[in-house]
Amino acid sequence: MVETQVLLEISPKLPEKEFLSLEDFLSHPPERMEWVDGKLVEKTGMTSKHGAAQAKLARYWGNYMSSNAAGGEVYTETLCRTRKQARRPDVAYITPEVLQELGSNFTVFPQSFPLIAEIASPDDSAEELFAKAKEYLEAGCLEVWLLFPEAQLIMIYTKQSWLLFTADEVVNTQTILQGFNVAVSELLA
Repeated sequence: MVETQVLLEISPKLPEKEFLSLEDFLSHPPERMEWVDGKLVEKTGMTSKHGAAQAKLARYWGNYMSSNAAGGEVYTETLCRTRKQARRPDVAYITPEVLQELGSNFTVFPQSFPLIAEIASPDDSAEELFAKAKEYLEAGCLEVWLLFPEAQLIMIYTKQSWLLFTADEVVNTQTILQGFNVAVSELLA
């Protein structure tokens, strides 16, 4: 019997640094990584429910944008800067006005996207998600959706308020993509 040794490289090794500057990170951002407080943080813990909610929401926002001639663009896990960090929101929408101003050819979007959704994974804490939503708003985002697939809840955070939508309700945009709505149970099924 011949034994074969197979080595799998799961992710490229990054230079060992205790503190990585934001500029260093942004010059060559690794896939699936965020820059948080000087450290690389890999986005992990996603489940099939997380992935399904992400795909549905991106499709629904995109379909609504197209069918209503709203313009703009929908992205998934695209790197953006906040005032403090470099983040990869699960789903994001850029209005046509912002696209015209900042362009669509970027590796890192230079600010928060106008509309962002983050989908809770089992290893996410509510406190971390709420802090991330606040961070997005402080960096120019107008509306943040926090989706909790296991609990069948969606929270929307704007500068004016927090709104909570349960499984038997219809969630709708507040400031961006005006008129978009979907049943929570349909989106998080």
